[in-house]
Amino acid sequence: MKLPELNNVANYVGLYVIDFGDHCAVGYTAAETACLLESERYADVKVFRIHRAMPDGTMELKGITNDRFKLESGMFFHCNSEAQAKADFDTLAKFASQSLPPCNAKLQLAHDTQGNQILGLIYPAEYEDDISSWMLKSGFKGSGAVDAGISQVTRFYNNGYCINKSCQLTAATAIPARSFAELASSTSQAVQRAM
Repeated sequence: MKLPELNNVANYVGLYVIDFGDHCAVGYTAAETACLLESERYADVKVFRIHRAMPDGTMELKGITNDRFKLESGMFFHCNSEAQAKADFDTLAKFASQSLPPCNAKLQLAHDTQGNQILGLIYPAEYEDDISSWMLKSGFKGSGAVDAGISQVTRFYNNGYCINKSCQLTAATAIPARSFAELASSTSQAVQRAM
């Protein structure tokens, strides 16, 4: 795979490279990558995330499985009491309003049939590393045990939790996603956006 030369390579960190087989293109957002992967035409392309930029202008890429764009992951904080659960929900919601998350996410406060309280943060699986960094920045640790990962989201949905409170967290993105028609018409361009 031959990547095009880029100016300001550090600005591309977090964006994606798509290898179409006969050529590649740099500079897709996660939403744009997911949009292309949903189509039959581009379902088998290879996807790489730009993980790091080096001072010499080279990039470190991380291969991403295409299925990863269809999955949700999450962090689930078990709460010791209903009052603590509400306080934890408010703490995370406030942090998210002051320091926007790296992707759209759902913050949910729920309980099971025994009254056990759980605080769930659910987000696209592709953003696990970004959400982890964002959560570290928050300093939030919760009041009980924590479960995390793709399987935990399935478990949460299947265990019939009753949602007490929910909040949609909006991403801190400055790059609007293009439509499928725009994306499909520009796949031959080696650099998708100048940064």
